Amino acid sequence: MPELQHKYVNSNGIRMHYVEQGEGPLVILCHGWPESWYSWRHQIPALAAAGFRVVAPDQRGYGHTDAPEPIESYNIFNLVGDIVGLVNSLGVESAVIVGHDWGAPVAWNSALLRPDIFRAIALLSVPYFPRTPMRPTDAMKAMAGDKNFYQLYFQEPGKVEKELDADPRRSMAMVLYSASGDVPRTGELSILFPKTTKFIETGILPDKLPPWLTEADLDFFAGEFKRAGFRGGVNWYRNFDRNWELTPFLDGAKLRQPAVFAAGEHDVVGKMIPGGYAMAGAFTPNLKKKVIIPGAGHWVQQERPKEINEILIEFLQGQG
Repeated sequence: MPELQHKYVNSNGIRMHYVEQGEGPLVILCHGWPESWYSWRHQIPALAAAGFRVVAPDQRGYGHTDAPEPIESYNIFNLVGDIVGLVNSLGVESAVIVGHDWGAPVAWNSALLRPDIFRAIALLSVPYFPRTPMRPTDAMKAMAGDKNFYQLYFQEPGKVEKELDADPRRSMAMVLYSASGDVPRTGELSILFPKTTKFIETGILPDKLPPWLTEADLDFFAGEFKRAGFRGGVNWYRNFDRNWELTPFLDGAKLRQPAVFAAGEHDVVGKMIPGGYAMAGAFTPNLKKKVIIPGAGHWVQQERPKEINEILIEFLQGQG
């Protein structure tokens, strides 16, 4: 089997870094926040060994991919355009797209806007739900009440990235551990917190790292953010309202491609959208499978690689 290769492509006006391994039908893996291609380190070789050409980019603002200055350049059309340009550069006509966390909206918008390219979709952590009539930040404010919701906290340019950039290794240890299934339930990341509290204070640090996260893994993530900074990734959150304004034609849209959904039992996203995991599939009429993995948290493909690899390979092999 070919070795993992690091490559670059000019896509949608930016220079994009990606890793590639394997031969066969194309599978694109889209990471979330605050992550990188490395979040898929367990999936890339497994899917390649199963007969697929696997490509995992650092998305806009992350790792070795360009991080444009303007906040609006991180809108959903550009995030989708980056992936479309990547696929086109690979010389293939169709792909299966997989998204985790923020990568899930990139994946489903790619599938909604370019069904000619993206023929099937797998979503991890965040189930597909269509655009709603309510402006996103208005919905967040209604939910938060007199507290801060972390996605609202992220709206002010320069604020949260300053906290995170101060010590990237500590920031990554806190976020990765506090949103995992290994953290004591009393210590998990607070998505709602008092207005006097900083985001960096909303989780806890592990006494020792959980089994799925090695010191070398943490060093890699920290090194990426030490070099690139957190600003680019946080700018994705600052486009919630802009994305909503750009996409009124997607109101109520159904995601019709063959799909699979998997998440961890303790994923904080499941608490953000009450009943969201129970509802997963309501707008995805061709959902083949839904799996909630006991004991796992938000970083499901890192925490439970064996289970996620099996789910993805079974799904991919069913797509011809």
